[in-house]
Amino acid sequence: MTLSTSHHIREQFEHCLAVIRQASVEILLLLNVHVSEGKDPRWFLEQLDSARLAQGGWTGVAKQLNLNDAEMSEFTLQLRLLQQRVPQYESGQDVSENQLIAAMRFVTTLEHLRLQQPLLTYSTDLMPGSEQQQQQAHKQVRAIELMIKGLIQQAWPDPTRLNNHLKTLFNADRVRRWLKMGEINDVLSGMMFSELAQMLVDKREFSRYYASLFNDPMMLTLLVEPRKTLQTFLEDIRQIRNNITVQQALSPAQIQLLDNYYSQITRPVQRAFEEGRTRINPAGLMAVDAAGLHAFWENAQKMDRITGGDLFEVRDTIEKPTQRAPRSPEQREQLISGALWGAVGVMVIAIVVGGFWLVTAANLSRPRHAPPSRPRRRKCAKPVLARDANADGRHLGRE
Repeated sequence: MTLSTSHHIREQFEHCLAVIRQASVEILLLLNVHVSEGKDPRWFLEQLDSARLAQGGWTGVAKQLNLNDAEMSEFTLQLRLLQQRVPQYESGQDVSENQLIAAMRFVTTLEHLRLQQPLLTYSTDLMPGSEQQQQQAHKQVRAIELMIKGLIQQAWPDPTRLNNHLKTLFNADRVRRWLKMGEINDVLSGMMFSELAQMLVDKREFSRYYASLFNDPMMLTLLVEPRKTLQTFLEDIRQIRNNITVQQALSPAQIQLLDNYYSQITRPVQRAFEEGRTRINPAGLMAVDAAGLHAFWENAQKMDRITGGDLFEVRDTIEKPTQRAPRSPEQREQLISGALWGAVGVMVIAIVVGGFWLVTAANLSRPRHAPPSRPRRRKCAKPVLARDANADGRHLGRE
C-alpha cells in the first residue's frame, strides 16, 4: 500500500468515525441515554447494551428506533463487527482496508436507520456526490454481474450441460422460467443477480470451480474465509443494484463502499487473467460507452418489473428442490399479513356460524302446545244397545 493510498484510506475512515460519533449521540438520546459526545465503537456498543437493559431487551430498543427484529439484529451485528476491527482509534494511526469497509458498512446501516426513524437527523454524507460518480458505480455493478456470468460460463461452456446442472441445483421449473425470460440459449440472462451470486458462493460450487480464482491472501479477508466475505459483499451489492434499477441515486457512503467492494472482488480475478488462469477480464468489462451502459440498465429495469424485484438474499448455500428457503424479511411480512387476514376471516365465519347455532338452538328448545285431544268413545255402547234390542225382540215374540 502506497503512502498516498494509506493517507486516503485513513482520511475516509476518520470521516466515517465522525459520522458514527454524531449519530451515536442522537440514537442514545432517543433511547433516554444522555451523553455529551460520541466516542469509539466499543463505547457505543456498551451504551446500547445499557439502553437494552433499561428498555427490557432488544425488542424495546427496536421499537424506539422503528426497526423490526431482523433490522435490529443487522444493526447490532454491523456495530459488533466494527468494534472488533476498531475497538479504539487514535487520530493518525494506520488504518487497513478491512477497517475502512467495516466503518463504511455501518455508516450505510445508519443511513437505513435514519430512513426508518424520522426523529433522527444526523448526516451521513462522507463526500459531495456527482453524476460522474453515479455513472462509475453503475459501471462497477454491471462489470461485477458480467464477471460472475463469465465465470459460470467458463466453468460450464456447454449450454445443455449448464441447463442440466441448474436443474439439479435448483429445479426444472425455475430453469424453464429463466430460459423463457432470458435471451435465446442463454439461461443466465434470465436469472436475477441474487441467483447468479448464489451460483458463485455456494459451498460446493465455490470450492469446485471458483476458489482458485479468488485465492489472494490480501483480498476478501473481512470475515473468516474468502467465500463468506464474498457472499457478504455480493449481498450488499444486490441491495445497491436494487436502488439503481428503481432509478434511486446512491448515497456517497454507498458509492465509496461499492468502490471498495469492486476492488476486493475483481482484483483476484484480474490477477488470474493476467496469469492466464481465466479468460475473464474485469478491466475490459468496465470499458463500456454510455449507450451500452444505458442498454444494460434498461434491460435490468425491465426484468425487475417482470420479476417484481430481486428480493432474495444471497445465502450461504443453494436451496435444494426438496428444501424450503429461509424467507426474506419482505416475504415474512407478506406471510404474516396473509395469516392475519386469514385469521380475521376465520373469526368472522365462526361468529356467523355461532350466531346461527344459537338462534337454531333457541327455536328447538321453545315448548310446543299440544293439540286438543278428542273425546274417547265408549266401546261398550253399541254391544249394549244390540243386546237390548235382541231382548226386546224376544219379549215381543213371546207375547
